[in-house]
Amino acid sequence: MRLDKYLWCIRYYKTRSIATEACKKGHIRVNGETAKPSKEVFPQDEIQIKKDQITYRIQVNDLPESRVGAKLVSLYCTDHTPQEAFEQAKQQQQAQEYYRQKGEGRPTKKDRRELDEFLINN
Repeated sequence: MRLDKYLWCIRYYKTRSIATEACKKGHIRVNGETAKPSKEVFPQDEIQIKKDQITYRIQVNDLPESRVGAKLVSLYCTDHTPQEAFEQAKQQQQAQEYYRQKGEGRPTKKDRRELDEFLINN
């Protein structure tokens, strides 16, 4: 099965074209190598997906015939993403929300420097 189709079938991407675009941008790796959308995926392959500042690590268990329901995704892949990745993303989001309220517009250069300094120190 094609990589882009597999990622769409197991609901990591909403559409197949978004999955294809992620592959073309180099956000998807199969067994440690950057993969094209047409790369064939087989059971026991390990896929790394960079999405929303989190690097997901999944292992292919089986190949679905078509897009599966959310409850059935665990039959076709196993998620090995470390919990620290989710905690770090949550912490970054909280820091951003604390610093700037939603709707305040684009940060100035001074705001950006202060935000970078805050994130580095935490």
